[in-house]
Amino acid sequence: MRSVELIESWPVEHAGTAVVSADGEVLASHGDLDRVFPLASVSKLLTAYAALVAVEEGAVELDDPAGPEGATIRHLLAHTAGYDFSERTVRAAPGERRIYSNVGFEVLAETIAERAGIDFATYAREAVLAPLSMASTDVSGSPAAGARSTVTDLARFAAELQRPTLLHPETVAEATSVVFPGLDGVVPGFGRQRPNDWGLGFEIRDGKSPHWTGAQSSPRTFGHFGQSGTFLWVDPAAGIACVALTDRDFGPWAAEVWPVFTDAVLAEHGRAGA
Repeated sequence: MRSVELIESWPVEHAGTAVVSADGEVLASHGDLDRVFPLASVSKLLTAYAALVAVEEGAVELDDPAGPEGATIRHLLAHTAGYDFSERTVRAAPGERRIYSNVGFEVLAETIAERAGIDFATYAREAVLAPLSMASTDVSGSPAAGARSTVTDLARFAAELQRPTLLHPETVAEATSVVFPGLDGVVPGFGRQRPNDWGLGFEIRDGKSPHWTGAQSSPRTFGHFGQSGTFLWVDPAAGIACVALTDRDFGPWAAEVWPVFTDAVLAEHGRAGA
């Protein structure tokens, strides 16, 4: 069985997946590729990328003040501004703890919209979706968790993450490297991680255990999963990325099958020596 066909055994009604090489080729795909799925927190990857375009365009800078006193856009992207997960209350000083926060991404989008003079959904469409021909992707919902997309569209985004055309490669390298290293925190659904490494919007695999990627995933792996049963990861050491979207909320089923699936994909499609 091809590794992507393992989604047939997942306890979901609808699912789709694609594996994308570092040069943008779709190496394998299976399932509902053009069905529109809610992304939940995979939305944060699109929001982060639009934010980084705003930085390169000069609309904002990473160290511009944003959010709680003493916090910056960099803090918001890295979940270190101190915000609560869902309430606009401050639980820690900026840079002190890694507190995963939907609110932080909502404030991030509001800040960029204010500085750019355009609503954030429009900015994201013009800056990211339109140039990548992601016509089936809708980012009009919450910038933290409200986007909707297809496997086909996210495969294009996965290609962009590996060979950037909208951002300078150094910007993407910074965004997918650890920011504010050494901070502990919780990965929702997988418990406290010491440390809980994160980049600028992108979760970093590093040595986290347990984790939603595979046992064979390299420490450099970055991406995000969503509570709607979705994920996107890029493994630079393996030279591939993978998207999987489903219509069943994240739960123990996903924590069980996703790592096995990821290891199978890496074994079949990862380059030698990954």
